[in-house]
Amino acid sequence: MNAVLSSQRPEAAPLGEPLLEVTGLNAWYGAAQVLYDLNLNVKRGEVVALMGRNGAGKSTTFKALMGMLARRQGGIRFMGQEMSALAPFERARRGLGFVPEDRRVFTHLTVTENLEVGRQANRHWPDGTEALNWTPQQLFEFFPNLGAMQDRPGGQMSGGEQQMLTVARTLMGNPFLILLDEPSEGVAPVIVEQMAHMILALKAKGASILLSEQNLHFAGLVSDRAYVLEKGLVRYEGSMAELAANEAVRKAYLTM
Repeated sequence: MNAVLSSQRPEAAPLGEPLLEVTGLNAWYGAAQVLYDLNLNVKRGEVVALMGRNGAGKSTTFKALMGMLARRQGGIRFMGQEMSALAPFERARRGLGFVPEDRRVFTHLTVTENLEVGRQANRHWPDGTEALNWTPQQLFEFFPNLGAMQDRPGGQMSGGEQQMLTVARTLMGNPFLILLDEPSEGVAPVIVEQMAHMILALKAKGASILLSEQNLHFAGLVSDRAYVLEKGLVRYEGSMAELAANEAVRKAYLTM
């Protein structure tokens, strides 16, 4: 997998202005605080990995960014606008896409029907240029496995196929930025490789992705930068190359 993907990784595109700027983000589950003054940003055309062991706060960060936690505070600016007070559906309508770790496909709906559930209107960047706008046919070309099972109910798909469907459904919302939670977790190696190719292809098209991941090898193949969480705190931030070279950080916060 490493040799195949490394040889096909595109040159990093010039990075644009930040799409997402998070400052002083705190979050709680009931009385238990999980995130502590988290700061991060994701620029246009960039893949950023949010890394850490299980329980570090990665998925909680995504839920807080989507407004899915009842108790949270801090600044969340997306596309230049503050959205901390917005409901989850309002954030999605503004172009923030979320691919949850637990997939949440509609098991009684077909692949095509699942995609239609995620459909939103085409989007344009503030300067008027067209953003990435997807149709089901484009997604079936992008995900050939889904194209071969358009009429199959979601409940009759493997875990890896459901993962692809969840990503495709999110893309039907034409997001400016995708929150991708643990794409390599619990799926077969061949699906992991396909997911890596998918992320690289999306990046080549100019997509921006914040990726939650604990697999350093996978993250290193697709990401430009990384933030490392431990107990809800950012313990390290830098390029993926710098993280790969920093054995002390890897041992302290990433190895089991």
